[in-house]
Amino acid sequence: MIESSMNGASMPQGRVDRLSALIDRFRISACVLGTALPAGEPAHLLLTGDGSLGETEPLALRRLVFRVDGTREACRLQGPVAVAARVDLGGPGSPLATALPEEVCIDLAEAPALAAVAAVLHEEVTSPRCGGKAIVDRLCEIVVIRFLRHAIETGQARDGLIAGLGHPQIMLALVAMHEAPERRWRLEDLASVCGMSRTAFATGFRRIVGQTPGAYLQAWRLCLARQEIERGGVLKSVAGRVGFSSASAFSRAYSRQFGQPPSGHARVGFSSA
Repeated sequence: MIESSMNGASMPQGRVDRLSALIDRFRISACVLGTALPAGEPAHLLLTGDGSLGETEPLALRRLVFRVDGTREACRLQGPVAVAARVDLGGPGSPLATALPEEVCIDLAEAPALAAVAAVLHEEVTSPRCGGKAIVDRLCEIVVIRFLRHAIETGQARDGLIAGLGHPQIMLALVAMHEAPERRWRLEDLASVCGMSRTAFATGFRRIVGQTPGAYLQAWRLCLARQEIERGGVLKSVAGRVGFSSASAFSRAYSRQFGQPPSGHARVGFSSA
């Protein structure tokens, strides 16, 4: 529920970072698996080409394919695999993991910034040099972040979080909630952040993101809370940090969202104190 006023809500100034708050909370990690689809292992990110140019020349990259579940069945590969990688977008329940379409295929000729870093990753994988093992996974993480940027900027999702982050006004409310979940946001506060009327904001947010601002805010808070609880956080402290007025209200909302109380996700030694 969106509650009492947050004083001084206004439209953010300057360039807005749409991804950092998400990445800070739900760290992206990648493991490069090689230059072919590995037998029996999921591969979420694939760089493919148009065919071998011969043993003396590397495969020319043409496409990036990202598959959320990493299975082969949904894959629309067009050409041989140049790089395959396993990617974690922040663990189970990560908003990034649930925001993307089942499969995204990007023509790298239409995404030069993404193609540039993908080419560096491909070079490091196919022409290993000293220190290469220490950087290929990090390079792949950068490829994933640039892929997410591209997905947002080019409207790869029709609704949900990725679509919302791509909207020039709605994204301001999403970033505000991501960066300050503890604030008691009112609907009019978030509308003001976006420079929209209360009605236009509420209608537009629901149409683009697929749920009301209040429902999204509560889901975001509970997602953060689950992450903290799983790391050993104390219930009362976690509840306050994510914007709940009491531990009991937090426990009820948590149980409705996840089907079990916070203690069900806690480490050994959990305390509600």
